[in-house]
Amino acid sequence: MSGTDPRRQAQAAQARRVFTEALVRGIAATGAALHEAAAQLLLQPAEYALSVARRDGVALWQRRGVVWLSMLRDAVRTAATQGVPEHVTVSGSASLSLVDDDTIERQITASRLALAMMDKATWEFTDLRTRMLLLEGHEELAPNDLVRAQALARLVLDCWYASGLTPTEWQLFLLTLNEEMSHLLLEAYHETNHWLMQQGVLPEVDLRPYIRRTADSRQASAVPDASQDPAFAPTTLYARGLGGADGPPGHGHGAASAGHQGQAAGFARTGQGQALGASAPAQGVVKSAVRTSAEQVMAQLQRVLNRQVPGMSAAMAPAMNAPTQPMPADPRGDRAGPATLTGRLHAAINHAQEMLRHRAQPSLASAPGAPTSGGLAGGAPSTGSPVREIPVPQQIEELKARNLAVKQVLKQAADTPAERATIEVVALLFQSILTEERIPASVRVWFARLQMPVLRVAIGEPDFFATTDHPARRLIDRMGACVMGFNTSSGGDVSEAVEREIKRVVQVVEAYPDTGRRVFQTVLTEFEKFLAHYFEQENSASIKGVSLAQQVEQRETLAIQYTIELRKMLNEVPVQDGVRDFLFQTWADVLAVTAVRAGAQAEVTKQMKRAAADLIWSATAKVSREERAEVIRRLPPLLKVLREGMGHAGLSAQRQDEQIRALNNSLAAAFTAKSASIPPERLEELMSQLETLEAMLPDTADGELDETLMRDLSSHESEDLEVVAEGGAPPSAAMVAWAQELQVGSWYMLDYRGRNEPVQLAWRGLRHQLTLFVSPKGRGVLFQQSRLAAFLQAGLLLPAQDEALTVKATRNALAKIDADPDRLLN
Repeated sequence: MSGTDPRRQAQAAQARRVFTEALVRGIAATGAALHEAAAQLLLQPAEYALSVARRDGVALWQRRGVVWLSMLRDAVRTAATQGVPEHVTVSGSASLSLVDDDTIERQITASRLALAMMDKATWEFTDLRTRMLLLEGHEELAPNDLVRAQALARLVLDCWYASGLTPTEWQLFLLTLNEEMSHLLLEAYHETNHWLMQQGVLPEVDLRPYIRRTADSRQASAVPDASQDPAFAPTTLYARGLGGADGPPGHGHGAASAGHQGQAAGFARTGQGQALGASAPAQGVVKSAVRTSAEQVMAQLQRVLNRQVPGMSAAMAPAMNAPTQPMPADPRGDRAGPATLTGRLHAAINHAQEMLRHRAQPSLASAPGAPTSGGLAGGAPSTGSPVREIPVPQQIEELKARNLAVKQVLKQAADTPAERATIEVVALLFQSILTEERIPASVRVWFARLQMPVLRVAIGEPDFFATTDHPARRLIDRMGACVMGFNTSSGGDVSEAVEREIKRVVQVVEAYPDTGRRVFQTVLTEFEKFLAHYFEQENSASIKGVSLAQQVEQRETLAIQYTIELRKMLNEVPVQDGVRDFLFQTWADVLAVTAVRAGAQAEVTKQMKRAAADLIWSATAKVSREERAEVIRRLPPLLKVLREGMGHAGLSAQRQDEQIRALNNSLAAAFTAKSASIPPERLEELMSQLETLEAMLPDTADGELDETLMRDLSSHESEDLEVVAEGGAPPSAAMVAWAQELQVGSWYMLDYRGRNEPVQLAWRGLRHQLTLFVSPKGRGVLFQQSRLAAFLQAGLLLPAQDEALTVKATRNALAKIDADPDRLLN
């Protein structure tokens, strides 16, 4: 049946009524929970000023809360048929539109409420949306559809302000509001889905028929032209607004990030489409939209070169057939390639390189103790006596002019059209890099000196034009990402250590002109090692944050491994479920904390292991009077140790009380249990296993850290380290892929806890499950992988660069070639 079938339309209308009535019924329960929260607030001790603020806020809630609940019920019923307008007028009241700043703040608050609701209701929403689209015959729900969390959140906020309540009261009840509204929406989704299933509407939801593949999810042979396809043109890709289906609206981050707000949406939307499209067997591994867009640019460059340059197609065939595979190495260590430098061209490149080298600032290699590359024999040779220093801006202008002159000289020395085209494209790439204003001029001078070494590689290895993974490209992109931050916002220049390392890298590459890919790969590896050491040991803003993040990872890794081994040990032991949960979810973390702080063989660690054994024995069935008396005798000192251990792990007194109450219930149940108790010899065996638990743990060097087993990391938060424990809906597979691709040293704009500030990626843990960002002021923010992907998807974490430095340069080169195709051969 079609989507306009009257029976299906009637079912859809009835489903919306079910959803609306479920919301209306739940509003009363939400009001009751808020009244209870208000009463509890008055009972909590606080400083005088805070106590007065709470009392005033509760008093206003008691007067206006009933009005808000009534307005919200009426507004929900109206919006069920008319949708949620941008500005709502309820019960004849004045328009709820406010001044610009207040409106933006309200949008931000509504977006955060929507994110909190969708954290719990994502899967129910996905099922309901799928069923409603089938019944109503639409491609997507309207943006103001009440079924969307974003629309409902906006309605809740509008009614809140219209009732006379203020942002102060909202913040006062924030946690309760988030919890209750999440529960309200989840129950409404669940009830509506249940009713539709009873009507026989998609009892088993299969999302595959609803996947809308974009152009980038087709076979590689049908990849569209990157310069023509609007899905990959930056001016359209980045202008689609922030957020996905229920993502937050965009809001300014200041001048430094104004150009990036639309980018997150383009990545999110294209990334989601890519993830769905890639689920087909022929598509293979899921790719992020960033990588897909870059590959589109490279594919377009190949097509242009093959179309315009005679003989270029044969030279590039190996790279086009397998763009991600490196060419085989010959026995001498150089890279084999389909083309080699001719004598005249080789001499011309050498001459151009020397000219560029001597026109730059005095080389570090001429100074005593200049660093050398550990991966290659010897170091960079000295360039002789220091030359006269030229002001950096003047050097840049000279380099631009010499770029044009050198290009013509090299083309005259070239013997084939393919060589002339390669020279032109490489010159265009570096012309773009030299004009990139976000790279400090002093660093651009050193980037310019890579032009001749890159030209050698491009002539000898055509896969330089076929893949973004070529080490020469990756080196330039990695160094560029470290220096292309939000400089105007951070108020800081490139660190002296980073600039010094860039200089060293360039000199090493210049010192080995005939080594090709091998020298680029060597210095790329060294540069990445330098970054790891720099953020751990040299960068004052990140040293403390990286140390704390490493401790968090060590603790979490141990806790996961302790949990796995405890599960194995207790697999066939008759222990109360409450005790099992305590051991797996709480005590494993206590053991990890104790082992990290005191050492695996410390007395306090052994004490915590003995407590685990005593707890296991106490929780098994006790059938004799003597055993029960023994449990009662052991219980007080055992509970004391348990409290001490939980205190070491950072559990609050309230959480400790909850855990002790649950354990008491489990131990009481053991007195009446009918199952067999643990034999003494089995208990001794368990104790022996606990004492040698570290010997059974797998080696952490393999990087096994499963994020699904990781606990709530918020307990690790401190003055110097913030842990992102909330925010963002479950990310798509493409967003997770994008999160995996982020590189140490890159800059981003982070919107978190009311702050919009530039941050730099300073550390990535094992298998990239944990990622640390640091602000210029030293504030560390730690993400788990899924939460990082969620922030990227919601536009709360925006990259400083729309795309990699060499990809952007390739786009600019393609635009100039398109305007003048003959320049490739002339």
